[in-house]
Amino acid sequence: MLEMLLLVLILYVNIIKAEEPVCSLYDAVDTPFLSKDGDIMIAGIFNIHNNENTLAGFKSKPNPEECKVFNEREYQAAKTMIFAIEEINNNSKLLPDITLGYKIYDACSSIQLSIKKTLAVLNDPRRSKFSNLPCSRAPAPVQAVIGMSSTPYTQAVASITNVTFLSSCACLSDRIKYPTLFRTVPSDYYQTRAMAQLLKHFGWNWVGTVRSDNDYGNDGIAGFAQAAQEEGICIEYSAVISSVMTRQKYIKIIRLIKESSAKVVVAYVNSVPMKTFIDELVLENATGLQWVGIPGWVTKRLPAKEEYYKIMGGTIGMAYTNAVIPGLRDYLLNIHPFWNPEDSYLKELWEVIFNCNLNSKDIIKNKCTGTENLRDIKTEYNDENEFRVPSGVYKALYAVAHALHNLYNCKDGQGPFINKTCADKMRVEPWQVLHYLKNVNFTTIYGDNVYFDAYGDPEPKYDVVNWQPGEGGLIKFETVGFYDPTLPEEKRIQMNNVAIVWARGYSEVPKHVCSESCLPGTRKAVRKGQHVCCFDCIPCAEGEISNQTGKKQYICPIRYRSSKEKNQCILKDTEFLSFEEIMGSLLVLFALLGALITISVAVIFILYNETPVVRANNSELSFLLLFSLILCFLCSLTFIGQPSDWSCMLRHTIFGITFALCISCILAKTVVVLMAFRATLPGSNVMKWFGPCQQRLSVVSFTLTQVLICTFWLFLSPPFPHENFASFKEKIILECEVGSMVAFSAMLGYIGFLSAVCFILAFLARKLPDNFNEAQLITFSMLIFCSVWITFIPAYISSPGKYTVAVEIFAILASSFGLLFCIFFPKCYVILLKPEQNTRKHIMGKMPSKSF
Repeated sequence: MLEMLLLVLILYVNIIKAEEPVCSLYDAVDTPFLSKDGDIMIAGIFNIHNNENTLAGFKSKPNPEECKVFNEREYQAAKTMIFAIEEINNNSKLLPDITLGYKIYDACSSIQLSIKKTLAVLNDPRRSKFSNLPCSRAPAPVQAVIGMSSTPYTQAVASITNVTFLSSCACLSDRIKYPTLFRTVPSDYYQTRAMAQLLKHFGWNWVGTVRSDNDYGNDGIAGFAQAAQEEGICIEYSAVISSVMTRQKYIKIIRLIKESSAKVVVAYVNSVPMKTFIDELVLENATGLQWVGIPGWVTKRLPAKEEYYKIMGGTIGMAYTNAVIPGLRDYLLNIHPFWNPEDSYLKELWEVIFNCNLNSKDIIKNKCTGTENLRDIKTEYNDENEFRVPSGVYKALYAVAHALHNLYNCKDGQGPFINKTCADKMRVEPWQVLHYLKNVNFTTIYGDNVYFDAYGDPEPKYDVVNWQPGEGGLIKFETVGFYDPTLPEEKRIQMNNVAIVWARGYSEVPKHVCSESCLPGTRKAVRKGQHVCCFDCIPCAEGEISNQTGKKQYICPIRYRSSKEKNQCILKDTEFLSFEEIMGSLLVLFALLGALITISVAVIFILYNETPVVRANNSELSFLLLFSLILCFLCSLTFIGQPSDWSCMLRHTIFGITFALCISCILAKTVVVLMAFRATLPGSNVMKWFGPCQQRLSVVSFTLTQVLICTFWLFLSPPFPHENFASFKEKIILECEVGSMVAFSAMLGYIGFLSAVCFILAFLARKLPDNFNEAQLITFSMLIFCSVWITFIPAYISSPGKYTVAVEIFAILASSFGLLFCIFFPKCYVILLKPEQNTRKHIMGKMPSKSF
């Protein structure tokens, strides 16, 4: 019986436990400071206050964080959210018959509170009981969260629910970590490149950087450093502002900035720490610096106080695009704490703006009269010229509204989900809204196109703003240009026709470089161990020019050379041995003189054809030799003039054939002389093998061999004209390439072979007894011939340009003159001046042999 009672008791306890909710709250849920019911709820989380951080002891429940300083800009964003929701609810074309509600929370600039407020969004505090469904299946109280205007807070809550926000850190484009995030301001990836291109646009390549020690600052400066390097911008130093800074640390950073040579400072810091940093700059009187700002502070009133203008005047930087939202300014101004008692923060705004107190017990401040008007005063809250942040909130609300509109207008069978189904309109889940958010594409009432890329980022456009003096001493954020990365690179930064105020009071764009740009005709020489932006300017090398200040040098085309000033390319002179120049004319003169002398010798031989000197040793060979010498002299003329296909082929082949004919004739004469003395021996009949017919045949055979070599040469790979760019940088040498080196070597080798055989045979016959030993003359002629051509080789190789051809012509003429003088002048001397020796008896007389 006792066992039965225990079993019943256990069942009763289990039944009671089963009725308990699966999900239960550990702590009380925070309520929004502003809320309104609707068919679809949208939450907003803003940092309307700052707080004093307290360290957690982990031994007891932490005390609530105290919210201190009121932030007008964040409150303005919250009011813009309400304005956009009311505008959407009044729009009959967008979400008809559906009203949007809102819950707006204050995260108080605390990461912990940001998480807590976001968790509060997921729970309905008005419900006393929870369903028995598991927590993961509980219906979501809101469909989207708008908010978090700073990266650290966004990172803390981004993985909890869908968020459309105003944070810009490039790290938030990571769709693996943050798959549900969308933003209405561009990623810092584009911001850093816009900053680098802005500096390049102004010609600044020598800068310093200051960054906050968090993901926003570190990632931002890392991206900027990479973009700056791509644009040729150097960073001299990079100072860090940590979360805990003492005055001594600030002074150390400011001293670094003031003592460095870079006077352009890129500050990648949020508005609150930037304001504190500027306070220290004022105390240290750090004037004369050109500050370059980012959207995180450059259009915020907190660091743009009137007393800061002496230090920060002329600041220029990138800002989110401004907007003129119809009706928003009037909406922001038509408020009063007496008219809107449900807004607990409006009282605080009123007291901050008008520096009065609505609480009659507070005697420190004057009591608010209630007659104050927001239209009579200019503050960050009602600055109609600065709707950059409100524009982001406005776009975020409309992006969610368009996504919901597309979701609720889905037709069954045409949906984006499994089996083309649509979302259950009675139970819409945030992940379904997320799908439609990815595909929104619309244009706002003021003309901005809104869509999200694959990373959840919008169209990356920025305004270029400049800090200028405004009315009443306020700093005016003047829009002086814009940045659009969709345009060609050289047009991405475009400036408006608005005067820019520069630091130090410059009227024109100041120069901020490590080294001045190199003038035309000079190039950069980077200093060892220094940044590439620090360099010396040295004259361009031969063949290189630079024709614009600061531009890179480039190499002239191969047909051009650099001018004396190294600032332009001029056409190179072409060089070849021409008939018009003195050297060419002299060589022509010597060639014609040689041919004329040879003809004169031939005429003498013809006139004295019957004399013994002419008849000795076959006069026919002598005349043929004289003819070949005339050709040798004249073939040198083919080497003069501009090379062409025909001249290149003729000069080498005619040279080879004529010299082969010449040496063949001398070789035949040498063999005849040598054999003639052998024939005088008793019983010798050797001369019958060396008669006139055999002599002609030998000359023809030797010459024909050279003709065949040249013919094969012309058919296989003939010589051709060539432009030589390598020998001289300042001119082009026009020359003839030999074509086939094998054929060229065979041609020269054959002439050398005939010359060597001829020289050896003549040398053997030099001591034969005779009053007129022609073998000695041939020996001397061949000695000169060989000496000339052996000397020619090194002279040919070492001679530059047209002098190479001149050396070749000189060798031809010298060897031809050597043969002519050595072989024929002694005979002409006897014929003309010693006729008594031109007798058969004298020639056949036996004289002692001579040695040399």
